[in-house]
Amino acid sequence: MSLYWIAILAAALFCIAYFSYARFLSRHFDLDDRETTPAVQVNDGVDFVPAEKGFLLGQHFSAIAAAGPIVGPILAALWFGWLPVLIWIVGGAVFFGAVHDFSSLVGSVKHRAESVVEMVKDYLGPRGHLFFLIFVWFSLIYVITAFTDLTSSSFVNPELGGGVASSSMLYLLIGVAMGVAMARLKMPLGLATAVFLPLVLLAIWYGQYLPLILPTSLFPEPQKAWNVILLSYCFVASLAPVWLLLQPRGYLGGFFLYGTLAAGLIGLFLGGEKIQYPAFTGFAGPQGFPLFPLLFVTVACGACSGFHGIVCSGTTSKQIAKQSDCRLVGYGGMLLEGVVALVALSTVMILAKSDPLVSMSPDRIYAEGLSRFIGHFGISRTFARSFALLAFTTFIYDTLDVATRLARYIFQELFGWKSVWGRVGATAASLVVPFFCVSLTMVDAAGKTIPAWKVFWTIFGTSNQLLAGLTLMVLSLWLKRSGKSWWVSIIPMFFMMGMTLWSLCILMQPMFVGFFSGKAAWDMVGGVSVLLFILALLLMAEAAHALRRSPR
Repeated sequence: MSLYWIAILAAALFCIAYFSYARFLSRHFDLDDRETTPAVQVNDGVDFVPAEKGFLLGQHFSAIAAAGPIVGPILAALWFGWLPVLIWIVGGAVFFGAVHDFSSLVGSVKHRAESVVEMVKDYLGPRGHLFFLIFVWFSLIYVITAFTDLTSSSFVNPELGGGVASSSMLYLLIGVAMGVAMARLKMPLGLATAVFLPLVLLAIWYGQYLPLILPTSLFPEPQKAWNVILLSYCFVASLAPVWLLLQPRGYLGGFFLYGTLAAGLIGLFLGGEKIQYPAFTGFAGPQGFPLFPLLFVTVACGACSGFHGIVCSGTTSKQIAKQSDCRLVGYGGMLLEGVVALVALSTVMILAKSDPLVSMSPDRIYAEGLSRFIGHFGISRTFARSFALLAFTTFIYDTLDVATRLARYIFQELFGWKSVWGRVGATAASLVVPFFCVSLTMVDAAGKTIPAWKVFWTIFGTSNQLLAGLTLMVLSLWLKRSGKSWWVSIIPMFFMMGMTLWSLCILMQPMFVGFFSGKAAWDMVGGVSVLLFILALLLMAEAAHALRRSPR
């Protein structure tokens, strides 16, 4: 079977959803451009900066589309086959993920650009607010940990010889230069795009000839050194004004990611690639994990992501110029992420079960698959691999600094650190746990070294999906108190909560089995799973109490 028909079907379903269900949601949430948005009302030039919707979509898409929609679908397809993954990507993005993102963005805009965390205080009270702050902070910590290790693994890829690392550094410098040109030199957006976008393409090409390789004489473990460098970047980027790095880099990254998507989709449509990987491999993966519920938490951001709600309400809502822009940015942004997941899934579908690539890391599978798609344009496979891996790290970059900024916001709110030094201290505190985790040497039960991201991926996916369920719970309370029907959010909420709590039980099981058998019981993943499970139950209890006392 050709990939062509799969791509046509998925693209058609996404288009139908955007022009029908998203339009229905816009009416249901009473979007009104006559109401002044918080970005326009405050417009402080730092966090509240109104942006044109096309510009904002690029920045928002870059922030939410990290490694999740690439790594998750690839891992899930290798474990369970491509068909269940495809069904969840399309159905999940349309009815779960996009609804979650859209409602988070609209809810924040209609609550003075409050974050979901602040909305919890309005609807669940101080105690629920405290529980939610702790939960979200831990979720963001695992985003930073997993994605930092994934990025550094691409930087030390021996086949590319440091080319991806040098291109990535140049990309960041180009983003800063564009921010200065637009904010200080008043360069128009069109001219800035014409000047700086070609420079990004030049950086991809030039990076191959200026490899950035850390000398082993100074850095015996280059990947761990890159982890430190990346976390240092997160520290600086979290404190920088949004106009200096986040907005211009996200805008440029959006074009870059659009180009990657277009090349991948055109390759799917015109390349004539055939599906070789099995559609279904069984109800249990190689590690013994069951398809239900592990499929949903493994695919993670490719269908629904709690992290998106934090981005929508934490940074994007402060840049919405008109309420109607929420449809394109919120709902449309998630559908674009679904397309990213579809392209990533396709890189597995074209592999035979016996192909050596099947045993390699997701970034390698993605780069090789995308280079095949791009190769149909007559572009060399070497350049195409570099392009694909830089796209991969670009996805992650934009999430790393946004996640750090959001973790800083939450830590400041937890401890009331509102000063400049409070911002610095909160950022440093939010990076301590990721630094500790990526500095460890992880081993499996057989004593074999495994990457840190692989250890934390399942707990990251579970906490991320559980965060989506909790966010939908709060938004459902808002809809009910507003006198609107809440079925659009309450149905996805029950599904996400059920799958993720079930998943946490599976992750906790080895620790409790060890405890009752008298063996060493505590492990990091099991311990964090217990903490997240307890916090989720406490938040559900607070929501039930709030629902009982809410006015009819």
